[in-house]
Amino acid sequence: MTSIPFETPPGDVDPRQASPRFFYPLATIKRASSPIFRSQDARDFACLLDVDPDVVRWTCVGVELSHGGESHLADFVVTGIDDRTFVVDVAHDLPNPPDWIALAAERAGHGYRPVAMADFAGSNRLLNAKDLLRYGFYRCPLGDRVRILAALDEMGSLTVAEALSAFREGRPMACLAALILQGFLEIEMDEALIGPETVVRRIRD
Repeated sequence: MTSIPFETPPGDVDPRQASPRFFYPLATIKRASSPIFRSQDARDFACLLDVDPDVVRWTCVGVELSHGGESHLADFVVTGIDDRTFVVDVAHDLPNPPDWIALAAERAGHGYRPVAMADFAGSNRLLNAKDLLRYGFYRCPLGDRVRILAALDEMGSLTVAEALSAFREGRPMACLAALILQGFLEIEMDEALIGPETVVRRIRD
């Protein structure tokens, strides 16, 4: 068997020690139940959900819709900030669900959305989300969190390079990623890959 080179960032798990059924990155932020993904495409879509400010939570366990004696297992039920829910089917190309799926979802109180992950292949948002989630198990020490929030209160914004100098107790990049994922900080996810010049701002409720 040919070995596949990989990197193990802080806060993640050595792929050689994990079940081969797992898809990477392992960390999730907004899941409402244990994540069981049917494909890497579904896992990648969950990465997008975890960095979407309009999403409150999602689940991918037991999402089954029925109609006329037939049943269909969907990939996700997603809850938005407006408390509306929608069922999602994910495939590399556009999914081909049963004709009755939208009606069954509506009767269950959900909207329905098919998602083709080919539309997101190579996108900055997906690549940035996966980079951040590799630090998803990390927790920023309280002192570091207070320091970076105070600095942003004073300055308004900082670049990633400037923000990293505020972290003294924990791993700087892991701390920054964790605070972005936990909703304390925000960055532009779509314009470019995260770099030293990426602007960091504080999120206020």
